[in-house]
Formats: sequence, structure tokens, C-alpha cells
Amino acid sequence: MIYELDASNQSLGRLASKIAGILRGKNLPSYTPNKLSGNEVVVKNLKGAKFTGNKFDQKKYYHHSGYHSGIKARKLSELWEKKPDEVLRGMVYHMLPINRTRDKIIKNLKFN
Repeated sequence: MIYELDASNQSLGRLASKIAGILRGKNLPSYTPNKLSGNEVVVKNLKGAKFTGNKFDQKKYYHHSGYHSGIKARKLSELWEKKPDEVLRGMVYHMLPINRTRDKIIKNLKFN
């Protein structure tokens, strides 16, 4: 099934948890944890999503290159300006279970 969600005026974390549940198939009565549900989620109006508190200005994402003193920090506001769909995709990805199906499930998340 294809689900279309409107992200305008919704908190990003709550939206991500709702998407993760739908992608796993937890909203269906035939839910089985070890089977792929085949649900697709299309997110619309992602730029209209809201952030609670001061996360937009204060939250940082860290990445280490593997070299000495190679840690890099980026603010959420910088990432949101360039690729808001990648921010949401990362949030949903980390809400999915860590197993072989995670990479297959996240492919069913689309943006419009």
C-alpha cells in the first residue's frame, strides 16, 4: 500500500516515528516482525515541518573521518537547508530495527 503523509506543521520526531511504524507494517492486522510489509510512504511538504525547542539552532551532528583530530560537527540548520529529506531519512533509519531488513525497508520511503 502507498501512504501519503503531509509534513506541514508536524513535529519531525513524531512524524519519523509514525513513518517507521508504517514502513514496518505495524499498522496492519497481519503484522509479522520477520516479514517485509511492502508499504510505501510518500512525504509531502517537508519544508513545512516544525522543530520543537531550540533544536534547529543548537543540535549538532558529529562525523569522524578516521584521522587524528578528524571530527567534524554540523548544525541541524545547515543540513536542513541543503538536504531536508536526508535529515528525515536518517531519523527514520535509526528508528528501524538493526537487522538485515533495515536497508530494504528504508528504500520504501519517498519524498515529493
